[in-house]
Amino acid sequence: MPRLKTNEVVSREQAAPMTAVTEIFDLVRSDLARVEEEIGRQSVSSVEAITEIGRYLQVGGGKRLRPALLLLASKLCGYEGPAAIRLGAVVELLHTATLIHDDIIDEAELRRGRPSTNSRWGNHMSVLAGDWLYMQAFTIALAERNFKILDVLIGLTQVMVEGELLQLTRLRQIDLSEDDYLELCYRKTACLFAACTRLGAVLGRQSEEVELKLASFGANLGLAFQLVDDLLDFTSSEEKLGKPTASDLREGKITLPLIYLLPRSLPEERKKIAKVLEEGGFHSVSLEEIQQMIQRYDTLTTVRDKAREFIKLALGSLGHVGDSPYQDALQAIAEFILERQH
Repeated sequence: MPRLKTNEVVSREQAAPMTAVTEIFDLVRSDLARVEEEIGRQSVSSVEAITEIGRYLQVGGGKRLRPALLLLASKLCGYEGPAAIRLGAVVELLHTATLIHDDIIDEAELRRGRPSTNSRWGNHMSVLAGDWLYMQAFTIALAERNFKILDVLIGLTQVMVEGELLQLTRLRQIDLSEDDYLELCYRKTACLFAACTRLGAVLGRQSEEVELKLASFGANLGLAFQLVDDLLDFTSSEEKLGKPTASDLREGKITLPLIYLLPRSLPEERKKIAKVLEEGGFHSVSLEEIQQMIQRYDTLTTVRDKAREFIKLALGSLGHVGDSPYQDALQAIAEFILERQH
């Protein structure tokens, strides 16, 4: 990952206007429908349980933001062939596999408002289903017979697994630094965004320079996405999130709102946060007490400002690629990520 300079001057301050999120997806709507069909085909196994889990996950799928990024980046780079559809399915299958494994590790009961795979099928079956999805994704990618694509995906998977292991070593560490946390964000979230946009350049046979610029766009976009997730974890509702509010803190994870809060807070307030980490939930200390502390020291504004810095960096990278409706759509996604509510 190239070092991110948050004080870098960016010439393009705002994304090109787009009236609605639907307009972004209209540019790739038919392609996303084909990606969905591909996911359905590729989630079928001779083992009935895997097919059942695959269908369950597909029905509960999210916004398909990652395939959309890959499709838009490939169109921006002049490629509109079937490989983009197949790779759109690949990145979504990889993303789904990581979510399954995350839920097992976190002992999560809900995912997008429905029972998680581990709560419905158990840990043993779920971890094997996640492994199968990983392998299926690479089976699809291997059929492209393109070493550059495999290099990107293998590197991506290694970084994501390392991120999961790194997070486990840092659970309940109240002294986690901002730099350490942003490294985790890159490994667990942003590297997949970077791979999606870079693969678009690979399909379009662009230069290494363009590949790296699109990868930088995706990485900074992913960092902003994760920081907005951190905000919503404390401010949104379980109905919107599809999981309990402050899930990260319940699971022993210190995120950026708390990293900014801790140096500003009083010793007795820091002890309350430590108590939640120790107990693995809001038992002796209520969620409302933590939310009031966050509001009192206004750390959410600081986190949003940091997310905005990453969006500016993303747009700065994209500004050098070239103008087209697809670039406008990628810029609009950046704005959408910053303002999303769930």
